[in-house]
Parts: sequence; C-alpha cells; structure tokens
Amino acid sequence: MVAAMAIGITLGDPAGIGPEVVAAALAAAPPAVRAEVIVFGDPACLAAGARAMGVDLDPALRCQGPAVGPVVPGRPDERSGAAQVAWLDGAIAAAQTGAIDALVTAPISKTWARRAGLAFPGHTELLADRLGAREVAMTFVGPRLVVALATVHLPLAAVPGALTVERIVAVGQLLAAALATELGRPAPIRLGIVGLNPHAGEGGLLGDDELRLVAPAVEALAASLGAAAIVDGPLVPDAAFRDACDGRYHGLVALYHDQALIPVKLIDFERAVNVTLGLPIVRTSPDHGTAYDLAGTGRARPTSTVAALELAVAMRAARGRR
Repeated sequence: MVAAMAIGITLGDPAGIGPEVVAAALAAAPPAVRAEVIVFGDPACLAAGARAMGVDLDPALRCQGPAVGPVVPGRPDERSGAAQVAWLDGAIAAAQTGAIDALVTAPISKTWARRAGLAFPGHTELLADRLGAREVAMTFVGPRLVVALATVHLPLAAVPGALTVERIVAVGQLLAAALATELGRPAPIRLGIVGLNPHAGEGGLLGDDELRLVAPAVEALAASLGAAAIVDGPLVPDAAFRDACDGRYHGLVALYHDQALIPVKLIDFERAVNVTLGLPIVRTSPDHGTAYDLAGTGRARPTSTVAALELAVAMRAARGRR
C-alpha cells in the first residue's frame, strides 16, 4: 500500500539508463526525501542499476511494479517496452487516487512504448489525458533558462497550423503562475514570447505568423496578467535566449520543440529539468533520453535526475504553502 502523498519515481525503459540514474539520484537524496519516495518499477532492475553505478540502495526504500525479467542493457525489446508502460500506468493510478502528489519520470522509449500500446507521443500528453488537465505546458527549468513550449511533439511542418492565440496565452499564463509560486521568482514576472520566423518575421517580410498570432497573444496575455507581469514579444528568437540567459526574462514561451530544446541543452544540459505545468500533481523529468549506448556501463551521469528530484521536492513544498 502506497503511503498517502508520496513522491513517485518511474524507472523508465529498463534497457536504458533509467534504473541507473534513478538509483544514483536516490543514493544522493537526503534520507527524509527517500522516506517519501515510492519507485514504480521492477526491484530487480533498480538493484541492477545501483550495482552498475556502485551505490547502495536504502533497504527501507519502497519499490513496486511487475517484474520484467532479464534485460540486456542497451537492447530494448517488447518486454522492456511493456514494462515501462506498466510502471507508468501504476504511477498514474497512484496519482489518480491521491496516493502521490509528485512524480519524477525516468526516460522512456517512445518507439517501444508505442509498440506496447501507448497511444500518446510522450509523457506530457499521456499525463494530461489521464489526469484530466485541459491545458498543460512542457517546460524546461534550468539554472539560466526557463522555457515553456506552445507546441510539443509535432513535425515542424505542422507547427504553424497548430499555433493559436489562445494556446500561446494559455501557456504564458501557466508559466507566469509557476514562476510566481512554485519557482519563486519575484514580482513582476518578466516573460518573453518568442517569434516563429527568422527576425520574428521582419514586419511580415519573412512570414506573418507574428502579426497574426504572436502579437495578439502578447497583448491578450499582458492584459490577463495585469501588473503581475511584464510581457514582451514577439521576440527575435536568436536574441531572446541570449537575453534570457543574461537575466532580462524570468521565462520564455517558445513556439516549437527544437526552438526551445537546442538552447536549453546547449546552455543548461544535465542541469535542466522537464516540468509539466498544468497538472494536478507536480511532474518532473531529466532532460535526456534513454541513452542506450551508456546503459549498463555505470557511466551515465545522474545530474539531471538529481535535479529533477530536487525540483519536484521544492515545487511540492511550494504548492503546500499556497
């Protein structure tokens, strides 16, 4: 039986580095945090991850989930795909019943999860659907950059058609609220909304998306937030991230996946955390994938998973203070 209001952690793809970085992050966590954790995964996989990383597991640590059987590190298959989905399902069920109020997810293989029947492109969309969240925002929180995405797992060609004024405003509102509360930024919150095209469209010469969508969204977002925030945009994309790094903005809204992820991984790699804003629970994740080439070697760096657990604890505490 899971203790009420625990912090859930999923092991992710057992053929990837998830079990290793989770084991290392838990070994580095304070005992008080470990006491609140429930790991959703095969205890044998977690133990194997600990051995690979040369760390000891807390004997009191709770770990539950269906066994996957023998796993070859770096070689995912149908069994590892089914296991990662089953463990995630277990964590979601715990969130739905109120047993956990925070969730840290280790990386999954979207390909093998899809083969196992997962009908969503990633954690973000799945959690939004299962937990009944109308609007969510994939957001990356690092020491120098905080960036929320208006679109997520879409082909680049589909991005312009998926953008709406309403969506940009909703993401900006979620980001502003998180910055002011769970992330503890001082008022007024300074937000930048990034343009879609080179030079933010150059007044319509290089595309009219900024004129049709981004500028009206900036105006509507600023009106909705009032004195609580200062909203700038449409910003020239290449300059916006430099300005954010220099402290001009507390957070940016980017319009598509790689527009955000390339600067985040260049500037805050291994320190950035993937956060899903808008869920009824706190959800964080490391900013890397399954890294099959490192699986089982003990060379995986747990830095981002440590940061994901630390941020989940901090955001959870901030929600409790509201």
